[in-house]
Amino acid sequence: MKVRPGSDYRASRDGPFPVIETNGELLPAEREWLHTNGAGAYSMSTIAFMHTRRHHGALVVDLPRPLGRHVIISHSETSITPEADRRTYRLSTHQFPNLAPTPGYRQLVTFALDPLPRWVYRVGHHALERTLCLVRGKNALVIGYSWKGRSPALLQVRPLMPLRPVDKLVREHGGMMQVLSLKPGAVDIRPVPELPSVVFGHEGVFMGSPDWWRRFEYLADRSDGIPFQEDIWTPGVFEMRLEPGRTTYLVAAVGSLPEGSPEQLVEEARAQILAQDPGDDRPDSVRVLSVAAEQFCLGSGRAEVIAGYPWHAMLMRDWLMALPGLHLARGRLDLLERSLITLLPAQRAGLLPELLPERGTPRSKPLPDATLWLFELARQIELQVAADSPLLERMYGALLRAFVRIRGRSRRWVWLSSDGLVANGAEGVSLTWMDAHIGLDLVTPRAGLAIEHQALWVQGALTLSRMARRKGHERLAKLATAQAESARSAFQARFWCDETDYPYDCISEARDSTEAWADASIRPNALIALAIAPELFHHWQAEAIVERVRSELLTPRGIRSLSPSDPRYIGQFAGTKEEREVAYHRGTAWTHLLGFYARAVLHLAPDDMDVHYDLRGLIEQAADDGVLIGQVAQLADADPPHRPRGCPAQATSVAELLRALVVDLDV
Repeated sequence: MKVRPGSDYRASRDGPFPVIETNGELLPAEREWLHTNGAGAYSMSTIAFMHTRRHHGALVVDLPRPLGRHVIISHSETSITPEADRRTYRLSTHQFPNLAPTPGYRQLVTFALDPLPRWVYRVGHHALERTLCLVRGKNALVIGYSWKGRSPALLQVRPLMPLRPVDKLVREHGGMMQVLSLKPGAVDIRPVPELPSVVFGHEGVFMGSPDWWRRFEYLADRSDGIPFQEDIWTPGVFEMRLEPGRTTYLVAAVGSLPEGSPEQLVEEARAQILAQDPGDDRPDSVRVLSVAAEQFCLGSGRAEVIAGYPWHAMLMRDWLMALPGLHLARGRLDLLERSLITLLPAQRAGLLPELLPERGTPRSKPLPDATLWLFELARQIELQVAADSPLLERMYGALLRAFVRIRGRSRRWVWLSSDGLVANGAEGVSLTWMDAHIGLDLVTPRAGLAIEHQALWVQGALTLSRMARRKGHERLAKLATAQAESARSAFQARFWCDETDYPYDCISEARDSTEAWADASIRPNALIALAIAPELFHHWQAEAIVERVRSELLTPRGIRSLSPSDPRYIGQFAGTKEEREVAYHRGTAWTHLLGFYARAVLHLAPDDMDVHYDLRGLIEQAADDGVLIGQVAQLADADPPHRPRGCPAQATSVAELLRALVVDLDV
């Protein structure tokens, strides 16, 4: 665990879990943290628990469609009065207009994720320890308060409940209903009829006093140029007596309280996180990334992969790209098998959709890009598990259907060119990973023949050929091999640009007509192609690609999406939503591409230990000190200081860095 400059970071005694000394200062308390429960619920905020995004909250749950993700409990206004001195200490920190943040952070001494979020507050000459825990597999929250004083204290907790979709904001209105059901040790409320009730289990007294707290400000949203003020409703106050040396609990759940005591629920969550640590015989970077990887894995029902927190869903392309790092690199073949059981039935007419289908919602568009990554996943299983793995048997039918569809004559969504290369696009719509939109307009249109798709197609056909031959399907094996050879020959004849000494990023299907075109932009897609299918390139071409990437695209936090020499280059991922959409693929550095860089470099120098050492340093640097403690962001500014940007916790970023360390570099 590295120490972050300017603050005191250290690892806990229980593993690679950070402990941060804030000592009443706001600056070190502005870092963000994330806690998940394996069922789609999460808690997320800053260390000071001063929300800076609308997506922050103590209990954010994923409700059945069409409701989706909702912020149930944003945070709580907390104060404590020790009997010894009768002074009341307010522990909460909020941002209101034209004011300094409320001073609860001044009492905060230490924050830790060891492995559950834990705060220690200085309360006069005493201390209060607060632990937050999401119940595994349930939309439920447990907060424990441990009082370190010599005499009892009175704790007051006022839950602040916006009860809204995670990407919306709420303003004061008259629609909240103070409908309560009081039972011994429990309060059941349902202020919004469209949502399930929220049940609190407590060890004190509840005093109903519904009210609105007004004009909370979220500073990160303000920086992003989106609405940033919100009013939040509260049903009342919980008052609990804290005894020295004893932990008192407040439980909140959607629908009904979870079974089991609070102590049991907390221990179950703690044990689950600790089990993700591969042990102190592995480097800290591998341990931290292994724990981070589990936060994207949903497994309480069907196994799924969240693309990113706090705002990405189950994106099929990201899911497939992340599986080798999230599951294979950690040896979690059980989760991989369950993921396949979940995602393979989504295939229709040979193609996977953009999003995992949900019951009662329209199917998203077919995505050839995601379908091609399914072939790459099969190849990684061959390489990292075994050629006769039962996982490949489960995938065989899906790969065969995809192969038949791509070779078919339909020109909707995907087809083959006359020389065997795979094309994408329907009516001018780009379907590659560079598909950011402003309204209906594509920022980076790449319809035609994308270079990374050719690598995926060639390797995919060869993978299917090997699988078919093992099953005795010799005719299919020969057909797939011939398809790969045809595509390889066409690729080598068409994709190298002598003027730039670098491959074309995208070319037209047409070759010998006035309609032919080629995009010579220096982008990282040639690097992806080299990492996946190095046999497509001569050795000197591979060296030229790596050298160009190293000199123009490589940054300490990722690979630029466009060369700085290009007049369209944008060095900062900032500004309005539209400006950020433009910047996504015009320079912004993508962290997950470092995994492909490692593979490409090691292809040229597999036994050079200096190369191994340099790559390890690069990967570990990118994995350290992101926006979220213990997590890796989606991307970074293309220009120094390469500030992390985009989604604060991204599955593909974590997965590719972990895979590079464990599989490519064998650390």
